[in-house]
Amino acid sequence: MIIGILQPGYLPWIGFFEQMHRSDVFVLYDDVQYDKEGWRNRNRIKTANGIQWLTVPVLLKFNEHPNILDVRIDNKVNWRKKHLGAIRQNYAKAPFFRKYIEIFEAAYSREWEYLVDLDVYFIEKLAECLGMSHKKIVRSSSLQVKGERMERLVNLCKFFGADTFYEGAAGKSYMDVDYFSGHGIHVEFQDYQHPTYSQIYGEFIPYLSVIDLLFNRGEDSMAILTGQTG
Repeated sequence: MIIGILQPGYLPWIGFFEQMHRSDVFVLYDDVQYDKEGWRNRNRIKTANGIQWLTVPVLLKFNEHPNILDVRIDNKVNWRKKHLGAIRQNYAKAPFFRKYIEIFEAAYSREWEYLVDLDVYFIEKLAECLGMSHKKIVRSSSLQVKGERMERLVNLCKFFGADTFYEGAAGKSYMDVDYFSGHGIHVEFQDYQHPTYSQIYGEFIPYLSVIDLLFNRGEDSMAILTGQTG
């Protein structure tokens, strides 16, 4: 059994969903420290003028280091109107705009207190759009699995009976592979070759939110994401 363990992100890139696709169980690691410069509250879309960041404002003081699931959204800023407006404006002419825009209209019509709830909502909805509604997605905070750093990751693997941990490429710099193998768990690092697909607004730009792929390619998105077609 293959397990993927990733921190939840906002409208994640396509490589995030490739890890989900390859995993039998996908754990959203939401009770670890929030990284202030990471992808938990932001991502990128394509516009006629290039890249635009969509950032969810959060209530976080400089000296605070909360866990991801404790981070609150700053709703004094009308970020929902801004994000929906940006998506409508920049993808209105995309081939599959009408197919998916209601997902975003529904999401941004709701008030969100915690960032993690927004992130998980979109992750699950986007997984459905990609044909992965059958995937077992679990938040780590819902499990009684303890341990420090590598120990906890191993314990999560054992909890689900996984013998393979499918880790992102960045994990090569800090993962103790020998520690995992000592517990009978093989670590496989993602070596994702980003696909090229037809986009609006000219020259292809990679590493955007998966919503760019969905609006541009619709039902073909999963096959493109997994390298089955271009």
